[in-house]
Amino acid sequence: MSSYNITSTHPAFFLLMGIPGLEHLHLWISIPFSSAYTLALLGNCTLLYIIQAYAALHEPMYLFLAMLAAIDLVLSSSTLPKMLAIFWFADQEINFYACLAQMFFLHSFSIMESAVLLAMAFDRYVAICKPLYYTTILTGALITKIGVAAAARAVTLMIPLPFLLRRFHYCRGPVIAHCYCEHMAVVRLACGDTRFNNICGIAVAMFIVVLDLLFVILSYIFILRAVLQLASKEARYKAFGTCVSHIGAILAFYTPVVVSSVMHRVARRAAPHVHILLANFYMLFPPMVNPIIYGVKTKQIRERVLGLFSRKDV
Repeated sequence: MSSYNITSTHPAFFLLMGIPGLEHLHLWISIPFSSAYTLALLGNCTLLYIIQAYAALHEPMYLFLAMLAAIDLVLSSSTLPKMLAIFWFADQEINFYACLAQMFFLHSFSIMESAVLLAMAFDRYVAICKPLYYTTILTGALITKIGVAAAARAVTLMIPLPFLLRRFHYCRGPVIAHCYCEHMAVVRLACGDTRFNNICGIAVAMFIVVLDLLFVILSYIFILRAVLQLASKEARYKAFGTCVSHIGAILAFYTPVVVSSVMHRVARRAAPHVHILLANFYMLFPPMVNPIIYGVKTKQIRERVLGLFSRKDV
């Protein structure tokens, strides 16, 4: 292992400790982690292939789903390979700039996922509340603009953080008590005035989670009102059935965020590994379950997945 460069403004590398307190279980913990990562890779790659291969799926709902799958691939791949290297080979060292890059991809793509889930809520709102205008509102040009806006918002919010972290002197050593380079975990090692970073990190998280989730909830209030006004029970069931997959994806993404946030406030004295395991669950769970949710609950995707693996054209 190379020596820690204390003469530089920033360290040459950081040391990711994995899950402190559970080092003796790293190999066992790696089994569900690697299994979840494998499922995420297979599921999201399959979704992307099916949506690209079948022209019938080139509709707004499935194009947003393709965006979600691509984001989940980047999100899980930005952290899991290094995490498994820690668990399997005790490869804890990560280059300073690689750490900043990992942090940028982790947080920016989490923000993008929140934006795409909001866009999918808007898609369901238009499909149910304004069905006659669906194709005229959700055009290919608008979908492209939404995708670009989601990426631009995430990059704009996150691009300052690596530059802010680069200017600090890290006098508290190179050891990060985490599995990956999370923003606040890096800030805790810095000396000097880190108030702006603390405020920025909290403000962005609150802005994204609260604002996006508020608009998602508002969309579903309008959707529920429109569904309840339908004449027949069968029509209501069919209309709301088109939202089940999206609701599952929303719960998969936001529930771990809310639980982790609550735990940080009501269980501050809990062992550090409890918070780290929750953070890892947030990273692993949505990319793993989203393809399963959409594969099981969406007929068009389910039929094509079955056709793909049975080598039959559906």
